[in-house]
Amino acid sequence: MIPGTSASPALPPDAGVLRMDHVAVAVADPREGAALFGDTLGGRFLFGGDNDHQGIRVAQFVLPGGMKIELISPLRDDAPVARFLKKRGPGVHHITLIVADVEVAVARLEGHGYEVVDVDVRNPAWREAFVRPRSGCGTLLQLADTTLRWDEPAEGITLEDVLAGRVVFTDDERAVLREGPG
Repeated sequence: MIPGTSASPALPPDAGVLRMDHVAVAVADPREGAALFGDTLGGRFLFGGDNDHQGIRVAQFVLPGGMKIELISPLRDDAPVARFLKKRGPGVHHITLIVADVEVAVARLEGHGYEVVDVDVRNPAWREAFVRPRSGCGTLLQLADTTLRWDEPAEGITLEDVLAGRVVFTDDERAVLREGPG
């Protein structure tokens, strides 16, 4: 069966997609991406920081017109984005869609035969799941529901702080300055 071609009538009527949030671009050095998407293309830095659990550094920009680009770079060799870069080089890593309820979206996708992985609904501030590229038309799709605003700058956080490793994401997904050396 080709995914998406038939479904049970018991499935939700749609996946509840509210909007595309951002396109994530994997880069070895976030300074290169900041030069392109910030300095050259006129993007405005929104927020960023280190996700120590995932081993990544994130810097998000909003381009003129509202499109968001998220730069992700590895902090360690065993981070999934490090493997991505080694295999494919820099480039588009995933597209993030904000949905009304990630569990409903997962049920809809799986009911239509798509392979959904890494479902994590433990944190109400950011619940996510991914559609594997092999069943997502060659694209890694991140589906998320969130209680937070991701379109506003993080107060007191600068791009320089992020690039220097002085910012970390907390368990409730807030970007804060690290205590002690970064």
